[in-house]
Parts: sequence; structure tokens; C-alpha cells
Amino acid sequence: MDELKAPGKPFEISKRAIWEAWEKVKANRGAPGVDGVTVAEFESDLKNNLYKIWNRLSSGTWFPPPVRAVEIPKPHGVGTRILGVPTVADRVAQTVVARVIEARAEPVFHPGSYGYRPGRSALDAVAVCRRRCWENDWVIDLDIRKFFDTMPWDLAVRAIQAVTDLPWVVLYVRRWLAAPLALPDGTLQQRDRGTPQGSAVSPVIANLFLHYAFDAWMSRNYPHIPFERYADDAICHCKSAKKARALWSALQDRFAACKLALHPEKTKIVYCKDANRRGDFPNQSFDFLGFTFRARKALGRGCRAFACFLPAASPKALTSISRTVRRWALHHCSDKSLQDLAEMYNPCIRGWINYYSHFYKTQLRPTLKRIDLYVIRWARRKFKRLRRKTKGARDWFDRLRRANPMLFAHWRLCHGNGRTSGAV
Repeated sequence: MDELKAPGKPFEISKRAIWEAWEKVKANRGAPGVDGVTVAEFESDLKNNLYKIWNRLSSGTWFPPPVRAVEIPKPHGVGTRILGVPTVADRVAQTVVARVIEARAEPVFHPGSYGYRPGRSALDAVAVCRRRCWENDWVIDLDIRKFFDTMPWDLAVRAIQAVTDLPWVVLYVRRWLAAPLALPDGTLQQRDRGTPQGSAVSPVIANLFLHYAFDAWMSRNYPHIPFERYADDAICHCKSAKKARALWSALQDRFAACKLALHPEKTKIVYCKDANRRGDFPNQSFDFLGFTFRARKALGRGCRAFACFLPAASPKALTSISRTVRRWALHHCSDKSLQDLAEMYNPCIRGWINYYSHFYKTQLRPTLKRIDLYVIRWARRKFKRLRRKTKGARDWFDRLRRANPMLFAHWRLCHGNGRTSGAV
């Protein structure tokens, strides 16, 4: 695609920017929007489709269609949330704008911000949080009530204007914020606040809003209090309960000024109790990005056990994994071979292992071992000689695992001979 900018257009947007946005959308794949057009169908007439996006963006005539509302499970626990799915063409247009905002916002972001930033991940935030829990006795676990549903548009636009003066960026951000939701029953839901999760531009808008609403405010008023924030999840570390209570009160006022509210039940002060901190407090654990932080057994010098404040996969996350494994109904796939089953499910298993085994991996093992029970049930349904032999099926599984230790992705983690504390 040509890198030259269009002459005679109100807005200068290069064709190269459209092409790079398309490559990112294609790599992410994703479901079709309200028009039903898939990524493959969009690509079948790629040249014309990309030209229309470029021409309308450059002319100021891009008007986003409604966003398809889809109910999905929460990523680190039980329950569901509404995901907004724009059309493929709208995702390309949003990605063009999002890349511009990201490039201008990245230099101003706070070091404590980890969400939707290049070179930073949720695991980085958890690792820093773990270290700071060792250094500070108290934590404030912040929960903003329905942030993505209640974020005020006027303040969000002001946050965008603080990092870019490009009029077309602000114009299209306003239009995307106001795009209606197309509900599953076919009705359109008009909105006056919030931004649906799932679009390409929503994360950067939300991240920039919270930078000015929270990160920058903390730097000005409480520079001595460290924090980690990933999107709308934030943890603040305090030296004393008195300082934690004072900060909580100040944060309530701050978010109220930003037309938001802290959840009165989910926001809490937590005491990081361990072997050296033996005080008493009602809250001694908290969840952050799918991990539960609390006192756990760890091994010190000479393999001596002691209590350490550590993260591990949360009960909600483990319940979500268990429910996913049950939905697979692996034991009913008697028409498939073991190799087929491994190829089908290993990508998902590896994803769980890569994320949740990063800290205190022993917490994950019992949940992943449930997959083995389904494999044994699969064998009893598939092989007549094992149908009535419970012990024989287990012996078959043990021989299989020893002969093919790499067949399923979790076997090395769950049946290895390494140390089992996984503490630090």
C-alpha cells in the first residue's frame, strides 16, 4: 500500500496505516460483527474494502455500525460479562486510531500501569505486586464499580485530547463511544456513558482515562505509595493500616469527582500476614489478575518450611478451568485417537500452564489432573477390555503416561519429580 497521504482530503491518514491495522486485525482473527462478515470474507475483496475504510476515514465520513453484544465467561473466574464485537471493517478503522493514541500516550504512562502496553503483561504486574507485598504490610484492593459501563464520555475525550491534537482522532473516538449495542434479541441499546469491552479502541481509551483519573493523581498526591494497575484492577501498598484507611477515603472522593465509584464490598484493606507479620485483621487475602494472594507454605534455607505471603491461581480461576474441562466432554470422543485429543486440547492447556503455573504451580496441579480422569473414562468407553476394569484402566493410563510423557501438555507439570512447594 502507498505510504503517501491523500491530497485534498480533510484528514491526512496514510494508506500504510490502514494496511498495518488490517494485518493486526487479521492476526487477531475474531468473530464477525452485526453485518455477519468474517475476516476471510472481508479478505476476499481486500483491496476495495481497505480503500473504502481509508477513503471514509480521510473524508470524515466513517460512521461506525452498531456493536454486536456477546455474553462471554469472565477470564479469571466464574460469571459472565458483555463483550462488544465491532464489524471487521470497523475493527480496522478502530485499530488505525488506537495505534495513533497508543504511540502518543505511551511516553506519559506511569510505570505502575501494566495493561494494554507493549512489553508489559499481567504476569509482570503480579510479580511486582508479590515483591511489594513482602515490603509493605498493608494493601488496598481497589474495585471500580462497573468501570467499562460507567466511564464518562466527556472526561474520556478530555484524556484523549491531552495526548493528541489530531481532530480526526477525537472525532472518531466520540463516534465510537456513542455507537449503540446490538443485543442478541435484535434490539439496539443506546448508551450515554461507558465503552464496550472487546473493541480495538476501548482498551486504550480506558487506560488513558484511568491514567489521569488514578495514576497521575496518585503520583501528585501520594508519590510514596506504590501501586500496580492493570486496566481497571489496581492494588495500592501501604506501610500502616492508618495510611491505608486515609488513602481509601481520598480515593473515594477522587473517583466521585471523576464520575465513578468504588465498589463498597469488593474494595477492601488487606493485612499481608506471614511468618514475620503475626497481627490479626479480618481480611488477609485478595485476588489480583486471577491469582489469590495469601499466606502459603514456602521452603527456606535448609528446606525449612515457613509462612510467606504469595500468589497462586485463585479458586475462581480453578473453578473456571474445571468447568471448561467438563464442557469438553472428552470421554465421549471415542471416535478420535489420543493424538487427536491432545492436538485439540493442548493449546488451551498450555495457555493455563503458561499463565497460572508462573507462581506456586502446585496449586494448579490437582485441577489439571482432572483431565486424566476424563482420559481414563475415554479409554474405558473406547476399549472393550477396559470397560469393566477400573484398576486395569488406571494401570493402562500409567503405562501410557510413562511411554508418552509429552503427549498431553500438563503431564510434565502434574507428574514430574521436582520439588512441590513452588513457593518463590
